[in-house]
Amino acid sequence: MSDVPDIDSEIIEQKTVTISFSKPVYGRKIPRVRRAPRAMKYLRERIKHHFDVEEVTIDEKVNEFIFQRGIEHPPRRITVKVTKTEDDSVEVFLA
Repeated sequence: MSDVPDIDSEIIEQKTVTISFSKPVYGRKIPRVRRAPRAMKYLRERIKHHFDVEEVTIDEKVNEFIFQRGIEHPPRRITVKVTKTEDDSVEVFLA
């Protein structure tokens, strides 16, 4: 059974992407209490840039994985499965 739900529109592209949070999240002068929210924003920003879309939907499991160790200690990198559909929307799932 796959974690990817059935989508009404046709899937155009599906990739597995690894995103590093080392510099944008753990860089200099970044407050500890803003690390996990910044990781979520950075993930959304990179997916938008990589797939050239405006609408990005992130699965709850990805959110839980980033906040798993708390707001101050998100993971250094994450591997996600990204699915682009016909209507130029992108869904992000934990790989």
